[in-house]
Amino acid sequence: MIDYLRPILTAQYEAALSMLRMCIAACPVDRWEDKIANGTFRWVAYHTLFFTDYYLASEAGFVMRDLNQLGGDERDDRPAAGLDRSQTLSYLARVREHVPIALAKETDVTLRGESGFSWHKFTRGELHIYNIRHLQHHTGQLSAHLRRVGVVASHSNEVRWVGSGWRE
Repeated sequence: MIDYLRPILTAQYEAALSMLRMCIAACPVDRWEDKIANGTFRWVAYHTLFFTDYYLASEAGFVMRDLNQLGGDERDDRPAAGLDRSQTLSYLARVREHVPIALAKETDVTLRGESGFSWHKFTRGELHIYNIRHLQHHTGQLSAHLRRVGVVASHSNEVRWVGSGWRE
């Protein structure tokens, strides 16, 4: 089962990360601090990547990266500062590199086991689906914001739907 599931999960993580990359790349510097819900474009992008990275590891196994030292720890009670656009794109590239490494460690047993996070009472397999949904949710917020403020057109190639796999 894992040999069937691993490439599917990889392709869906990559598709979601591709869409997030398009949003980040399309956001002009003067829109980086635009308000989105209770945060900013900067924060939503960082928060999304931080938790994607975190959930690819485990509660106990997560190690703060150098960019996390700059952007902040999203596990704290208050929102982190986030990163500038260039740093955020670098962090996205690192998270993308983390996906196949994390998925290579999964087995049928680990996917059926606990998530690795005390507050998520579901399996590790379900955690990956949850993680992709979280990534896509916030990417949708960023994409909708860019359209709402006229940065990209509704059918723009700058920010488009990616069905599977990495797309530039």
